[in-house]
Amino acid sequence: MLALLQLFLAIVAIYSALTIEEEMRLIIPLVCLVFMFSVGRLEKRRSEKNKARKDYLKSEMDKISQKESKTIKEQDFFTVETLFWPKNEMLLLDTVHSIFKDLGFLISPGIQYQSVDRILKIPETQRSFGLQVMMYEGEADRNHPKIHRVFQFEKEKRDNEKSLIIASTHIHLPIAQREGKSHISKELIDLLVRYDIRFITAHHLYELWQKAKRGEINIFNFFDKIYSRQGIAVSPLPFPEPPIH
Repeated sequence: MLALLQLFLAIVAIYSALTIEEEMRLIIPLVCLVFMFSVGRLEKRRSEKNKARKDYLKSEMDKISQKESKTIKEQDFFTVETLFWPKNEMLLLDTVHSIFKDLGFLISPGIQYQSVDRILKIPETQRSFGLQVMMYEGEADRNHPKIHRVFQFEKEKRDNEKSLIIASTHIHLPIAQREGKSHISKELIDLLVRYDIRFITAHHLYELWQKAKRGEINIFNFFDKIYSRQGIAVSPLPFPEPPIH
């Protein structure tokens, strides 16, 4: 877009120099050249900002995976950035949706419910989750506005459906500063266990996604176990996968 604007200004400058008489013949091309210089600087700043962002993401993903980030695909940058540093919950929801779809789950809007973000079905089973996606500046707690929607779904759900929360926590912190942080409050843990509600951090979802893509785990079996038993997977990467209680 900026390149097209520069081209347009160049055309205006040349046209003005050839057709306009007297002092305006110089003034208009000069103004266009000043604008072209300014646009060029904006383009350079944007390019430098994009490069810095990619370098930062590569560095952060190195810390996550402890592997060479050169293998990261270009299209994965937006997914990872939105999962770990979401700008809003709608983008985070779209990213979580795309991850589950990539893993082969059946995921769709909860048309029959007003209280869930998505309905997530485990293939070749009758088991489903009412999915709620949340973001927190700190640890996950019961004060998030969507928590009341979780309990609304608990009242409306069918026998083969259970609630599942995916939460991106400490969204303003670099990966290194998240280590050792609490990602869910004790109060929320007690509440979720009491009502048999499942919970997974965005960190853990990313780890599961990568392990499934590498063929290291059967992702459907993993979520089947979460469905069958209470599951609160709160550990961030690169810590080992926590047990499902």
